[in-house]
Amino acid sequence: MTCDLALIGFGEAGSTFARAAGWEDHARGWDVLAPRRAAMAEAGVIAAGSAAEALAGAPLVLSLVTADQALVCAQDYAPLLDAGALWCDCNSVAPDTKRAAAQAIAAAGGRYVDVAVLAPVHPARLNVPLLLAGPAADAAETALRELGFTNIRVVGSEVGRASAIKMIRSVMVKGLEALTDEMMAAANAAGVADEVLASLDASEKALPWRDRAAYNLERMATHGARRAAEMEESARTLLSLGVPPVMTRGTVYRQREAAGKNHPPFVSSVVETPRTRVSTTLDTNGDGIGVKA
Repeated sequence: MTCDLALIGFGEAGSTFARAAGWEDHARGWDVLAPRRAAMAEAGVIAAGSAAEALAGAPLVLSLVTADQALVCAQDYAPLLDAGALWCDCNSVAPDTKRAAAQAIAAAGGRYVDVAVLAPVHPARLNVPLLLAGPAADAAETALRELGFTNIRVVGSEVGRASAIKMIRSVMVKGLEALTDEMMAAANAAGVADEVLASLDASEKALPWRDRAAYNLERMATHGARRAAEMEESARTLLSLGVPPVMTRGTVYRQREAAGKNHPPFVSSVVETPRTRVSTTLDTNGDGIGVKA
């Protein structure tokens, strides 16, 4: 039986999109992890018994795997694609990585699309900002809109352009989180956390720095390992542009070190609960760091 969509990888992004869209039997999924395959039924997605079964007859594929598996996945699964199938690579990897994946997909007769996801999938879900690039970007935009995605922009016909925007932007977004972690570690050690945060509030009022610091540290504790892998790709991106990734390498270290840690960001007062619907996107995607409407 054919389907309209194949999901390769069923982590946070894949499961969020599936639940929001209600694709049901129009989508089949595959994940190398058995618990994730079991979760597909709860999200209304048909769990395939293999990657070949998931991809058979699918005109559109969303690759939603980890950064270190994005290229391997494209190379291994390209021969399983139907001719002309759209492979939308939504993974956070460097432009060179996406160009290598595109070669594998094209060699097998598929159409590769460079997709950059520019914000957390929660709470945006199908409204998450997507940038598309590559020769088949226009066709992919049409197909993705038919699936329910609403916030899509084509940024060029060259594979790697969307990824370059994402990776370079991540230097700032993830770098701010890492700087927050380093700042709060020093402020707590010196016993001046309240004073430091108050001084920042005095110079920037968009969001109280107590909220911002708590939010950034929570994001790092929850997603630090994945974000460290993404920032390694950002470092590769900068190197390919001749820019030494000095701060970016530091961000890799801080994100990885913070992963899984649930320490309070302040020691001198009770931590306030981070505001809901806080976005770490830059101004071009919304209101910057602040509460989204």
